[in-house]
Amino acid sequence: MTTIKDIAKIAGVSVATVSRVINESGYVNVDTRKKVEEAINVMNYSPNEVARSLYKRKSKLIGLLLPDITNPFFPQLARGVEDLLQENGYRLIFGNSDENEDKELDYIRTFVQNNVIGVISSTNFPDSDTYHKLKIPIVFLDRTSNESPSVYADGREGGRIAAREIILRGSKRITILQGPAHIKPAQDRFQGAIEVLEELGMTYDVIQTSSFSYGEAGKWAKELFDKHTDTDGVIASNDIVATAILQEAHRLGKAVPQDVQIIGYDDTPLSSLLSPSLSTIRQPAYDMGREAAGLLIRLIEQDKVEDSIIQLPVSFVERETTRTII
Repeated sequence: MTTIKDIAKIAGVSVATVSRVINESGYVNVDTRKKVEEAINVMNYSPNEVARSLYKRKSKLIGLLLPDITNPFFPQLARGVEDLLQENGYRLIFGNSDENEDKELDYIRTFVQNNVIGVISSTNFPDSDTYHKLKIPIVFLDRTSNESPSVYADGREGGRIAAREIILRGSKRITILQGPAHIKPAQDRFQGAIEVLEELGMTYDVIQTSSFSYGEAGKWAKELFDKHTDTDGVIASNDIVATAILQEAHRLGKAVPQDVQIIGYDDTPLSSLLSPSLSTIRQPAYDMGREAAGLLIRLIEQDKVEDSIIQLPVSFVERETTRTII
């Protein structure tokens, strides 16, 4: 494997000179720089960020930790993070925790060992010692923790919007799929929906779910229609669960939206491809990712950052699983 010493030998310069060229630090005259760059090209040398950090004392690596990459909401977040970081000369390393605290801790340790200079985390454990002990900037994404820097969407308002829209379109016997109890955004949107239903004196039923997984969504959809056969409106905890409910309604011969209306949450790409297409609450996932990356860069590069807690708005996307208001 080619090393920085090999490049120095081929170019006829010192290792320190090669380091200055690679890291764009210090003066190197034009002819010498050209020799080094030619040697790098000939040897196809590509120094990694960790190696660079040994010379610069500071890498440009950022760690991103997500809870479940199979949930299509999170790749959208990740793309927003990655795009903004790349536009600003930063690089990303990634971990998927599977919502497991021990696995999450292992990834954080790996990030630190690789000299990351900041972390963006969609953790369900933001108040754990894992984060309190870190000595680098942290931004929580789609999560909040007291006054810690964070970027998130207005989940409570999202739940309120979903309840208002399904009532406005005629549903009177509504069932809510409450998201996992340990995931704060899921509980925020649930509380928002409950607030509107109770303000308007509506009766409702609740199905408690324990994850957002494809594997278990079908079970909850079946439970919903087994227990609450007269349901004519469903507020789902996310688009994955809403999709399972739509499939179960089809299996039972229920017409959507005539017999039962369904509103999802997230507005993942899947929602527009279903038949009928899924009405849902849109979280601006890509924009959230970009905002989180931008906030982290400011925390790294500036002495003082104002507005370190950023809330983005949500909106209702009307498609075919809800009735049209005439």
